[in-house]
Amino acid sequence: MSRAPRSTARTAAGKGVPFLSSPLLAVKLPVWRSRLVLFMLFAAFVALVARALWLQGMTTDFLQKQGASRYARTLELPATRGRITDRNGQVLASSVPVKAIWAIPDDVLEAPKDKLLQLAGLLEMSEAELRKKLDSDRQFVYLKRQVKEDVAEKIVALGIGGIETRKEYKRYYPEADAMAHVVGFTNVEDIGQEGIELASEKSLAGKTGSRRVIKDRLGRIVEDIESIREPHDGKDMTLSIDSKIQYIAFTHLKEAVEKHKAKAGAAVVLDVKTGEVLALVNLPSYNPNDRSVLTGAQLRNRVMTDTFEPGSIMKPFTVALALDTGRVTPDTPFQTAPGVMQIGPAVIHDAHKEGVLTVAQVIQKSSNIGTAKMALQMQPQEMWEMFTTLGFGQPPKLGFPGAVAGRLRNYKTWKPIEQATMSFGHGVSVSLIQIARAYTIFARDGDLIPLSFQKMDGPAVGHRVISEKVAHELRQMLETVTQPGGTATEARIAGYRVAGKTGTAYKVEGGKYVHKYVGDFVGFAPVSNPRVIVAVMIDEPSVGGHYGGTVAAPVFASIMANVLRSMNVSPDSSVTSIIPEPSVQESL
Repeated sequence: MSRAPRSTARTAAGKGVPFLSSPLLAVKLPVWRSRLVLFMLFAAFVALVARALWLQGMTTDFLQKQGASRYARTLELPATRGRITDRNGQVLASSVPVKAIWAIPDDVLEAPKDKLLQLAGLLEMSEAELRKKLDSDRQFVYLKRQVKEDVAEKIVALGIGGIETRKEYKRYYPEADAMAHVVGFTNVEDIGQEGIELASEKSLAGKTGSRRVIKDRLGRIVEDIESIREPHDGKDMTLSIDSKIQYIAFTHLKEAVEKHKAKAGAAVVLDVKTGEVLALVNLPSYNPNDRSVLTGAQLRNRVMTDTFEPGSIMKPFTVALALDTGRVTPDTPFQTAPGVMQIGPAVIHDAHKEGVLTVAQVIQKSSNIGTAKMALQMQPQEMWEMFTTLGFGQPPKLGFPGAVAGRLRNYKTWKPIEQATMSFGHGVSVSLIQIARAYTIFARDGDLIPLSFQKMDGPAVGHRVISEKVAHELRQMLETVTQPGGTATEARIAGYRVAGKTGTAYKVEGGKYVHKYVGDFVGFAPVSNPRVIVAVMIDEPSVGGHYGGTVAAPVFASIMANVLRSMNVSPDSSVTSIIPEPSVQESL
């Protein structure tokens, strides 16, 4: 087969189709597309320029704030909480400097394990608990609040990065459980939660201050910029409470509650002249310095928050109204035999069959029947107005948290049996502070005064409820209650004339009366010139009786005797020793 000459083959190759003329490689894009891409690139460049001008020219403040938020901090400067003192200047609550330990979790976790173990030990927690706190996405976590300053110094000495301290305060209560229900306590944020700490929170707390500082990434302050607001410490408060009298009341109430194995007890001491609360105690109590184990029963301020049917301690008010309206005199006789009185389908009883009793003897012997007969001579509205004027059915205006109103139904709904039973303290409920205040009308000359938890500069100004004559007559009647033949002979005090009234009542549970009792006693001394009122309540005594004259009157006597001596009140009786005599049991 013949081959073509080489020169001819090269010529053919040289005449091949040019590269750009290949139909497979030809570019078929439209012209406008390239122009669009160019325009979009130009528009993006213009947008970037506009954005840069906007950020640098129009939003400078915003950018500065964003930058400052990375390094500038506002520190809170805590204000010192005001002290609480008793009427003699003894400190009842004060603020102790402590430290809060906080951390930047990511930085702390980089510390050596041995230092973390030491840190956990100083914080009184396990390593697992510490790591759990640090296992957080937050930039700031509290490890422990209210750490003692010496412990905080040891923590700082460990040199762990990301650990910082913050100054704060912790409240300290020198009188512990004896003063717990008066003073109350604050929480970890130093905010009042109970008692005076809560009632006077605004005054005691003061106002915190603040400063602007610059910190580095480890939380260290590198520059102090400015003071925004200076802290203003809280105001000190002087209470009407007398620490010595408070301790006296607490000690004797505790002895009685333990002796009678009672569920609870309460007592309050008032100054007759000024209306000042000199002591307020409750049991069970608690230590506000250590609240690791705290129950609702311990927290209850029973003097203010618990209501109970007062029983016979209400009788003097019914008698006072009957005397003041001229319906009876102290010598008016009432037939109480045979010790039973029927009103409609209901029956009321006396503890003893006494026969004919004068009004004065009705008080001394605590006759339900005699009191009921006096009450039924009056209009229900008269009794209701009397009780309302005394403050029953209304919350006490003491500015104290938790004070309750008690229960006093409107007179329009009263039936005769209800009017009769209310006259001797059943079907109505009161608090101990209410009944103690109401007795000021007998201890004074018939006027009712406001009470105060703050120290007063002078005598209180009250408003008249009964006449001065009736007040003196009731004072004499109430004195016979503590003398032989009365229901509270155990309330007598050597060297002083004492007046008062016992009360015993069934408790109400689930809307029904149950065989559980409240025994109480309210009285004042010295009778010749009353200075102090003491009210005592023993809840559910289970050993040694349950009558007010048996369980509450002796507590009254112990408290009153010591209070009068501590106040240097002159004796008004020549009796220097008391021979125990049995008290007459009162009617329930």
